[in-house]
Amino acid sequence: MAGDREGRRGLAAALSLPAVATVSLGFLLPVVWLARMSLNPSDASGALGEGWTLHHYKELVTDSFYADLALASLKMSVTATFFALMVGYPIALFLHRLESRWKTLLVLLAICPLLVSGVVRAYGWIVILGDAGWINSMLKGAGLIDRPIRLVNNHVGVAIGLTESLLPYMTLSLLAGLGRLDRGLEEAARTLGASPLRTFLRITLPLSLPAVVLGSTICFMLAISAFVTPRLLGGGRVFLLATEIYDQALLTLNWPLAATIAVAILVLFSLVLVASGRLQRRVAQ
Repeated sequence: MAGDREGRRGLAAALSLPAVATVSLGFLLPVVWLARMSLNPSDASGALGEGWTLHHYKELVTDSFYADLALASLKMSVTATFFALMVGYPIALFLHRLESRWKTLLVLLAICPLLVSGVVRAYGWIVILGDAGWINSMLKGAGLIDRPIRLVNNHVGVAIGLTESLLPYMTLSLLAGLGRLDRGLEEAARTLGASPLRTFLRITLPLSLPAVVLGSTICFMLAISAFVTPRLLGGGRVFLLATEIYDQALLTLNWPLAATIAVAILVLFSLVLVASGRLQRRVAQ
């Protein structure tokens, strides 16, 4: 009996070795290398020095520029996640309740933006939101505006682009988590005289809160690490943590500082995951 148990454990360990090796080579080692680079000194030319230093971490903590950058990134990520939730929740709830042969097709349509490159989608939004884009052209043609509304090269355009890019992830996360939702409870509440609004607030929403937390966590982490959408729709005028990593690494050649910002984002990811796990356990009770 003990020999069989040890044999099963050995087999499980052997089967898990490829996954452990893949994670170690593809994630853990690059993170360790990134953390080590963040401790390297650097000079004005971008050359890496020998030894260890906490100068870049001190700069990240004491310089008000990076505090403003982090605040702007958090604000943008929360805004995009909130609007993705507001749009994605009704879509996911509708698809979850739908009983039709077209359900699979509609789910595919909801996530089809994932099949298009983020660069292509960003340029598509530039065409739509630009000064000569569809929205400004329609508003001007209707006589509602005299001059174009600035919808790109600012935070508004970035928020719109990020919300659209996060929407498929939010919808999929909500669909995966709405399995806890029992239609029988909703029908029982309606039978007992509860209004649709009261049924939603007392039954539907509480049962779907774990899915909301899951989707919001995933979208928040995707938003705060997004680069393509802020870079293109921001037009170089919207500065976030991801764009600052790019600038420090490729423009000013300060790789240790870029690595330091990346490590800070990874620490933030860890904190968000821990808080999300606790919140999910609490709302699931």
